[in-house]
Amino acid sequence: MRIDLHTHSTASDGTDTPAELVRHAAAAGLDVVALTDHDTTRGHAEATAALPAGLMLVTGAELSCRVDGVSMHMLAYLFDPEEPALLAERELVRDDRVPRAQGMVARLNELGVPVTWEQVRRIAGDGSVGRPHVATALVELGVVATVSDAFTQEWLADGGRAFVEKHETDPFEAIRLVKAAGGVTVFAHPGASKRGRTVPEATIAEMAAAGLDGIEVDHMDHDPDTRARLRGLARELGLLVTGSSDYHGSRKTCVLGEYTTDPEVYGEITRRATGAFPVPGTGGA
Repeated sequence: MRIDLHTHSTASDGTDTPAELVRHAAAAGLDVVALTDHDTTRGHAEATAALPAGLMLVTGAELSCRVDGVSMHMLAYLFDPEEPALLAERELVRDDRVPRAQGMVARLNELGVPVTWEQVRRIAGDGSVGRPHVATALVELGVVATVSDAFTQEWLADGGRAFVEKHETDPFEAIRLVKAAGGVTVFAHPGASKRGRTVPEATIAEMAAAGLDGIEVDHMDHDPDTRARLRGLARELGLLVTGSSDYHGSRKTCVLGEYTTDPEVYGEITRRATGAFPVPGTGGA
């Protein structure tokens, strides 16, 4: 089985619609794909309706979190999307994205970059607006060559010249909320140091004690040494190890199935989840 547990669609900052994403996942030879848009489940219905036969969909979301001043992302799988407390927290995070993005546009203007809110809104379309949409605007203007080049201290990285904070959930609260909604939590790309400061291993150990289920080890932002270190940490803490592409369509260079999750780990995730269940494809629309 080929299992990719971290992808994005136009419901957040990907460039594939949810329907396109699942069709592309099937064409890439995946057996299981998780749709984990940022702080939203809005793409799940479309993805489910278009799901090709032979492909299993894991519903999820990537939650924006912050601990001790460090931004981090928490992948949440197979939770009840209507559970009131988790839904309210996702909406709080999502609603703060617009003023945050507008603030980044204002800071870029102060730095002499002629980006406009209308440009960013056009790029975001119906998705939850975020830094990648602002970064894409910088690419369109020729300020940077790629979206990744915008995530530096010069521009949009945490603490960068045009960075603006938004509401982010405490990860311990995120773990509690997701578990209460029947879901499973995995810390996304914990060693992605090129994105900015990373969470210390001691804090990851505290998260594990609080119920964190796993860490995403095999990821494009982790070099071999980082993957080896994280795999050892997972063994030490009794955490599941996942791998995934973090696919964003054409917005990033990663491809579907670039990294995958072991079928036994996937099976354990589905065994632990009680809020929702993987959806089998029936042919799609």
